[in-house]
Parts: sequence; C-alpha cells; structure tokens
Amino acid sequence: MSVFFDLIGNYWLISAVCAWFVAQLLKTLTGMFRERDFSLVTLMFSTGGMPSSHTASVVALTTAAGLTYGLGSFAFAASFMFAMVVMIDATGVRRETGEQAKILNRMMKQLFEAKDSEEWNRTLKELVGHTPMQVFAGAGVGIVVPLLIRFTPWF
Repeated sequence: MSVFFDLIGNYWLISAVCAWFVAQLLKTLTGMFRERDFSLVTLMFSTGGMPSSHTASVVALTTAAGLTYGLGSFAFAASFMFAMVVMIDATGVRRETGEQAKILNRMMKQLFEAKDSEEWNRTLKELVGHTPMQVFAGAGVGIVVPLLIRFTPWF
C-alpha cells in the first residue's frame, strides 16, 4: 500500500500526468469545435494538435522540479534539457514527418488509385508534430498545472 501512496503523493509525477491530461482534454475540446465530433480515443491517445501534451508534461515536470529544488538544481537542469529536446523534436522532426506523410499519401492515392487491395489503400498518419504555437500553448499548460497543484492542500 505504501507504493500506491508514494505514487499519488509524488508531486512531480502528478504534475506531469495532470498536465498531460489537461492538454489532451483541451486538444479534444478544440478538436470538437473544429471537427464537430467527440472521440474518447482522441482524448487519450492523439498526437499532434493544440496544445502539445508532450510539451505540457515535460514542462510541468521541469516547473515542479524548479519549484521544489530551485533553478540551480540538477533535477531542474536535467528536466529542462529533457523538455528542450521534446519541444524541438515536436516542432522539428515530428512535424516534418507529418508533412512528408501528407505528400506520400497524395502520391500513393494518385499512383495506386485503381488498386483495390488493403495494402495500397493504407494512409500514413499526417498529424504527428506540432506548430510552434501548439508547443507554446503546451508549455503554458505545463507551467500553470504544477503551480495550481503546488498550492493545493494535498501537497
């Protein structure tokens, strides 16, 4: 039972998980307004979109480490560098992968439109990365959530 209480009392983990969940919820709500459709799968597992849940979770971890140990601590430095890698990856490599998927999907559709097999009709996922604004919004969520959690009576 001690492990359970250790987990639910872990401010840094709770901050990161809550920030991820808040970002996924916001992403689902923005998707509902844009697409006029609700999906539980989108809520739990979607990638890409506004705001970046990956960014929200790592920035929340960084914020929680900074609040707890100070900006000069190893915990803050390590989590800050981890957050930077995630954010650069989200706007760089992952976004470019999505752009390439769009081109490949168009090419496959044009080249193999007549083919009727499942293999040729498969499309690549196009929304895997983020725009800088989506990452910025995720960072905002990641800063606010641990601040709110920090000032709850539980922590």
